Amino acid sequence: MKDITQYVPFSESFFLQPTLVLAEALLGCLLIKETEEGIASGYIVETEAYMGPEDRAAHSFGNKRTKRTEIMFSEPGFVYTYVMHTHCLVNVVSGPKEKPEAVLIRGVEPVDGLELMKKRRNIEDLKNLTNGPGKLTKALGITIADYGRHFSSLPLFLAKGITPDKVSRGVRIGINNSGEARNYPWRFWVTDNPYVSRTRK
Repeated sequence: MKDITQYVPFSESFFLQPTLVLAEALLGCLLIKETEEGIASGYIVETEAYMGPEDRAAHSFGNKRTKRTEIMFSEPGFVYTYVMHTHCLVNVVSGPKEKPEAVLIRGVEPVDGLELMKKRRNIEDLKNLTNGPGKLTKALGITIADYGRHFSSLPLFLAKGITPDKVSRGVRIGINNSGEARNYPWRFWVTDNPYVSRTRK
């Protein structure tokens, strides 16, 4: 396992890309979390973009501003965590300030801290360890307490990883009640990677 100082977090400028561009650019990047238990990290292999006020699937649709969505109105690069069905999900705030957009991280390929991740998830099956937005947060130790941090600094940050050989694009998952937004091709994933969560039937 690497020492945390061997990683170089992305600068704030990395997050200034348009949301759809950022959602694809995040593929292959290292998502890293340091806790008292140790370091856990993974290559991002699946993301979904949520385009704010005009996107019926976004929490900030119609510029909805609540205690939960407040961080989405900040500058790009902040951590937006929330709980859904008892699972914590993690997003990268994107879009200009006061334009509440975000990218959901849906799947990662484990890199560092494999035994720690298996312990946290209480499973040995690698394929199911981090292939979903709630699975990866539990494995990496990402919690609701990370809300409002910035991905350019410890203990939760993003760093350069690998360049995917091929990227696929399609519709998002689990947003059936969002009208026409359910058909927007705003999900990106590393083609044929086993840690991609699933495809929509």
